[in-house]
Amino acid sequence: MNIQRRRFLCLASGVATLPVATRMARAQGYPARSVRIIVATTAGGATDLAARLAAQWLTEKLGQSFFVENRPGGNNNIGTEAAARSPADGYTLFMANSVNTINASLYQKLNYNFIADFAPIVRIVRSPLLMMVHPSVSAKTVLEFIAYARANPDRISMGSGGHGSSAHMAGAQFMMLTDTKMVHLPYRGESLAMTDLLGGQVQVVFATTGSAIEYAKAGTVRVLAVTTQAGFDGLPDVPPLAQFLPGFEVSGWSGLCAPKNTPAEIVARLNKETNAAIADPRFRQRVADLGGTSPGGSSADFARFIAEETEKWVRVVKFAGIKAD
Repeated sequence: MNIQRRRFLCLASGVATLPVATRMARAQGYPARSVRIIVATTAGGATDLAARLAAQWLTEKLGQSFFVENRPGGNNNIGTEAAARSPADGYTLFMANSVNTINASLYQKLNYNFIADFAPIVRIVRSPLLMMVHPSVSAKTVLEFIAYARANPDRISMGSGGHGSSAHMAGAQFMMLTDTKMVHLPYRGESLAMTDLLGGQVQVVFATTGSAIEYAKAGTVRVLAVTTQAGFDGLPDVPPLAQFLPGFEVSGWSGLCAPKNTPAEIVARLNKETNAAIADPRFRQRVADLGGTSPGGSSADFARFIAEETEKWVRVVKFAGIKAD
């Protein structure tokens, strides 16, 4: 009986280790063909550029082509749904961004659930927003602007790159925390909002560093604050909004995800390889050229971040009464 028991335990041990060995073999053999990365925005934007940086690195390191497929429309929802409905085999990935966590509360009905339908891999780019005003605005500091806005409710125009964009939500959170009221003017793209800020048609814009940094350095607009608590190395003299509004934290971000049920070992390998890219000085410099930093970290880190962002925007959307068009 003892011999039979030992034999059974040996066989059971072999069976137990078989799935692990199979998973390891599958991860080592991945990818065996080209991999697409769906981007739910148009080509040339921050999310698209982040995807192309990651695709180039992964192509070089993993020996198969990683390519970007742009599926814009519906405020990110068309491409996001397409990615969520894709096979969970590691050959379709998704470059998510901050709008995905906003849409979860902005839209009452979506054909997907961002948290439930995706496996986070790694956050690749994080970009602060700049709070900028037209030179005609008398306020020279955040506190002066708050006082100015309180004295002029609904008489200040705030431009953004679109309804439900990070810039829109940054402004909404600012109004929530300061008890101010501004008129939101959504544009079809951040560059159009910046054009009207330069022309004085709007008085304030919360814009991503990539589209606004040159105007800020040229002095054609006045930068009052940075929206991330850590500040921004590109404008070291500009204070973070959190210095005046404790806890204020808004950033534009992009991160790699996969459809839910994608094999965990494939997610782990992509996380490892992308973190290797983030550790490379050349990669980090290219991200810095876009006005961002590279957070990296584990898949669990990214999952926690997504959950926190989603919860934050639920509060802001409810307070401001924001609804999707």
